[in-house]
Amino acid sequence: MNKTHATKLSDIKREWYVVDAQGRTLGRLATRIASVLKGKGKPIYSPSMDTGDYVVVVNAEKIVATGRKLDDKMYYHHTGYPGGLVEISLRDQLARHPERVLQAAVRGMLPHNRLGRAMFKKLKVYAGAGHPHAVHKPKKLEL
Repeated sequence: MNKTHATKLSDIKREWYVVDAQGRTLGRLATRIASVLKGKGKPIYSPSMDTGDYVVVVNAEKIVATGRKLDDKMYYHHTGYPGGLVEISLRDQLARHPERVLQAAVRGMLPHNRLGRAMFKKLKVYAGAGHPHAVHKPKKLEL
């Protein structure tokens, strides 16, 4: 008779991974990062628990978008004032805040509840090549 394995908090061992986003396609990179944040590649994966690892992304400013997305894809936010809907294109967002582009893509691929918010906190994105997480000895994530 087979027994079902129930993952406990003591079973979860979190790793740190570093990803170089230079020359990578935005959506393909975001799906792989979301999968690692969820912990889907681990044998102890459970959809109701956060079993994922930490991911540090460097060179977010050098990410690639295919097709005409640089001009056609828009990001929206509201200032809170009447008529305060602000839209910004992907090209402008990459120029001003390149880390927000990848964060928005990954956030949309995670669960939209408190579990997804906990997973999202394990994502660290940096526009340049450096990051302050060397003390954790992150491994290079092969994509």
